[in-house]
This record gives sequence, structure tokens and C-alpha cells, in this order.
Amino acid sequence: MSLYIIDYEDSISVMQEDFSLNGHLKAKMIIDRDYRLAEINKRIFGSFIEHIGRAVYGGIYDPDHPTADSEGFRKDVIELVKELHPPIIRYPGGNFVSGYNWEDGVGLRKNRKEKLDLAWQTLESNQIGLNEFVRWAKLVDSEVMMAVNLGTRGVDSARELVEYCNHDSGSYWSDLRISHGNRHPHNIRTWCLGNEMDGDWQIGHKTAEEYGRLAQEAAKVMKMVDPGIELVVCGSTNNLTDTFPDWEATVLTHTYDQVEYISLHSYYANSDNDTMNFYAKTLNMDSVIKSVTATCDHIKAKKRSKKTINISFDEWNVWYHSIEETSKIEPWTSRQHYFEENYDLNDAIMVGCMLITLLKNADRVRIACMAQLVNVIAPIMTEDNGRAWKQTIFYPYYHMIRYARGTVLQSVISSSKYDCREFCNVPYLEAVAVHNAGDRDDEVVVFAVNRSTEDSLVLECDMRSFGSCDVSEHIVYEDAGIPHSNGNADTDDGMMRAILGKSSWNVIRIRVDKSEYT
Repeated sequence: MSLYIIDYEDSISVMQEDFSLNGHLKAKMIIDRDYRLAEINKRIFGSFIEHIGRAVYGGIYDPDHPTADSEGFRKDVIELVKELHPPIIRYPGGNFVSGYNWEDGVGLRKNRKEKLDLAWQTLESNQIGLNEFVRWAKLVDSEVMMAVNLGTRGVDSARELVEYCNHDSGSYWSDLRISHGNRHPHNIRTWCLGNEMDGDWQIGHKTAEEYGRLAQEAAKVMKMVDPGIELVVCGSTNNLTDTFPDWEATVLTHTYDQVEYISLHSYYANSDNDTMNFYAKTLNMDSVIKSVTATCDHIKAKKRSKKTINISFDEWNVWYHSIEETSKIEPWTSRQHYFEENYDLNDAIMVGCMLITLLKNADRVRIACMAQLVNVIAPIMTEDNGRAWKQTIFYPYYHMIRYARGTVLQSVISSSKYDCREFCNVPYLEAVAVHNAGDRDDEVVVFAVNRSTEDSLVLECDMRSFGSCDVSEHIVYEDAGIPHSNGNADTDDGMMRAILGKSSWNVIRIRVDKSEYT
């Protein structure tokens, strides 16, 4: 622990001497280098690609596009994904996986059959399957998080898929992979045991007892094939279902010893154009995380286990703009514009709040996937035979992946608050700090959102436990264009101060001279 004692009230009075707070909302933050929450698991910034709409066909794959490579992958999309650099990508679903036979997408493309996708009522050509997606993931330097079908299929196909992907050679399924041109195993380490099996819309929907038993047996045989894999069991689709969180408790009662993670999904909307209420919905997100965590720990106590189950928040995003238009699409067609959101600045601010919430729970949320990556509720969009571009939500996601390294700090925050339609006592400031230790200098990065749509906010941050420090960059996103680095953050005697504009996303990078405390 640090021997440096912070006098909170004194630090604020020092700030007030030379920094007028008149006319602004106020927030105060204390960051101490010895108050650590968790090391950041890079997989908390994962993404997701499902066979839906133009996510795959017309998104990552379009052999007729001018930029297509020899396999038909769009190189302009590859470059944008590489710039974003999600460390892990969940595949192939989503609802799609619950009716998918993975064997349909391997072998020679000319022999693959077009089939009905019941989940999204489209035609699936199967021109992209497991092996192609693994190769694409390598092109963008991402791991694959593979899902198995526990809707229409079960234990046998799950073990066969692991054998096909991860066994070296000498067995039927591994040798089949080799015959398909993949001599070396894919070595996929993270696997989802189905998708949203609590939902009655899901193909092969099951009760918690039915799913728990099936997932337990699938997990057992999958780990017999490869003991080194990690498994994610399905939690509730969201906290609004009648079975939440009893579903989690029942499923974990069966699977606790076989799995490492339980999934959590949440999407948020601003359908009624009440932006302050919209921004406040991350309070719900935080509450749901804590409820699932408590349920996991309850089962841990009941089982007297030394093992801790963590959370894979493997679907999250803003989703509401495109639902009505998508409902008008004729079924049994392909490459339709399903759920193609036109995101604005408010959506980007909300995504920033969601990312901060994930980091504030990084001790238990160890994997998370923004849903999805290309075209479908996505940060990256494409035109058929045209360009690819970044949406507003690309930027906070990009900043987190790039700058949130090292350790999440357990900051002390107080802020002016507001009430809205669904929530009371909502802090105007949403913020988290991370500490990235370097060889010579350290960096502390403060990610901060001002939720107010009308007023700027004065942020005062006590960093005296770090000794000498100075702001190296203050990135601000406050309009629907691109972020700029003209923020006003500054430091003086271990105090960082900044005025955060209304409805703004802020990344404040602070260089620390580690020689003063090493």
C-alpha cells in the first residue's frame, strides 16, 4: 500500500484557488496507484460476427468487390478492423448458431449447399464457414471465440467440432480438417455453449434444467477432447426475463465445475429521444453485472467451491434505429440490410459509458464482445461495390482498445447528479482510470463522459500518489465528426483538472515519472 496520505478536502480547496467552478457542474475524483481493482483482460474489448444480414456476405466477404483478395475478403474492411484491433471475435452466432450445422461450411466451396437459415429467415450460401473465418481472423490478428449449436444439436456435434478444430491429427475429424487444407489445428481456446437458450424465440429453446444438463454433458466431452479450452455457459438473455436470475442459478448448479464463464447480454435504446435517461441506462448495466456476479458467488458458496465463475458479456451495444425497417424485409432472401444502424453522437457517448461500466467491473467481466463488428449494429459499415467507413461508435471503442492497458484503478468519485424518468441520483460524470506501467514512465488514462446535454462539467482529479505527472493528450469527442486532441486537461502539483464539454467523450492521457515512487 502507498504511504502517501491523500487529504481529499484539502485537494479540492487547492483546486478551487485557481480554477473557477462557477457556472459548471462539478465532479471530483481521487486516483491512488495502490488502489487496484483488476488487471485488464484484453478480451474485454472483443467483438462479434454472426451470419446475419450483411455482416459476412457484403461485409467481411465480397468476392466481386474491387478490394477483394484471393479468398474474396474485402481488404478495405480488413484494414479498418486491423485499425480497431478487437482481440477476440465471437462466431458464428448468435441466434444463427442454434440451427447451424457447422459441417455445411467446410470442404470445397463448390460442393456446399444453400440452406434456409431459420433464425433470420434468410438463405445461407455457406460460402463462408469455419476455416475461412479462422483465416480471416488471423488476417486481422484476432482470436476466435467459437459457439457450438445446442439448439438443434448437442453433445456429439460439440465434441466433433472441438476435435476438428483443435486435435492435431490421427483422428477422423482432425484428418478431415487436414483434408480441407488446414494441416495445423486452429487451437480455438474459448467456446460458447450455445446462445440465449432461455429465449422462447431461440431454435431449440430449453428450460434451465434441460439446458443445464445438456451444457454440462457437452462441456464434459469437449474438455475430454481438449482439456485446455475455456467454456462460456448461457446466462439469461437480459434481466427483463421472468426467469432472471433463477436461470443462472439453475444452470450453474449443473455446470459450475465444467465452465469458466457465464454469458450476459444487454442492448440499450433511445427510442423515445430522452437522451439523459438513455445515458443513465448504464446504471442498469452495472446492476445486472452485480446481480449475475452475486448469483455466481451464491452457487460457489453452495458448492463450497474454490473456483470463481466470471462473466462473458458477449453481446452488448446500442440498438434501436433499424428495427422497424428490418421488420419490412421479405424473408428467404440474402444480403439484406438487417439491423444497419445509423449511429449518432449520443449513441457514441452511450457506448463510451458502457465501455467504462465494463472496465469498472473488470474484476469479474473478463470477456466482452460488442455486437456486432461490420454492418449489423456495427462500428464499421460498407457499401456494396463501394467504400467502407467508420460510424460514431467506432471511436470510443477504438480508444478503449488502444489505451486501456494494465490495471483498472479503484477510483473515488463524487459528482453532481440528476434524476430522470427511470433513474434517480445519476452522476453527471461517468469515469474510470487505468494505470499502464512502462519501462521508464507510466501512463494513467482517465476515460470520462459528461452525461449532461446542456452544461459543461469541471473534473478535479487528485493524483498525488503518483508524484510528478503531466497531460500528454486530451482526446475529446463532442460532435458527429471525428475526435480531436484539443482538450483542456492540465496538471499542477499532482492535481489534474479539465472542463468536460456537454455530451462529450474524453480520453485524458497522463504521463507519470515512475522514478519518484520506485
